[in-house]
Amino acid sequence: MAKRSKPAPKKRPRPKRPAGKLAFLQPKGWPAPKGYANGIKATGEFVFVGGMVGWDANERFPDGFVAQVRQALENITAVLAAGGAKPQHVTRLTWYVLDIEEYRAARKELGAAYRAVMGDHFPAMALVEVRRLVEPRARVEIEATAVVPR
Repeated sequence: MAKRSKPAPKKRPRPKRPAGKLAFLQPKGWPAPKGYANGIKATGEFVFVGGMVGWDANERFPDGFVAQVRQALENITAVLAAGGAKPQHVTRLTWYVLDIEEYRAARKELGAAYRAVMGDHFPAMALVEVRRLVEPRARVEIEATAVVPR
């Protein structure tokens, strides 16, 4: 008489994590950041946006730092859209500027331009002053990383 094998124990289903959910990371006791996040935890598909300068589709630069920032952000949103992403999926921005004092002097106007394009979504950010950018008329270059919900 053949031995009957016991049925395999049923595996408990793993709880599913919401796809594409972003969790903003704020260490206990730290002051809340203004205009950026300390960190973001995300799940989903990644979209990496190369450094975008503030020129339009015809490679023409607008006059002024804030106008170039706004155009660079609009360029980022165009690349995001091509990858199925939106501004609220951005988890990190890295800004490269030629003059940090120019950035500081325009913070109020930059905030308005940023919100007009990106909304009230403030990912982890870094700002770096550089000596030069590849495009001679560029005042700023911005890289982005986004996570798109599955």
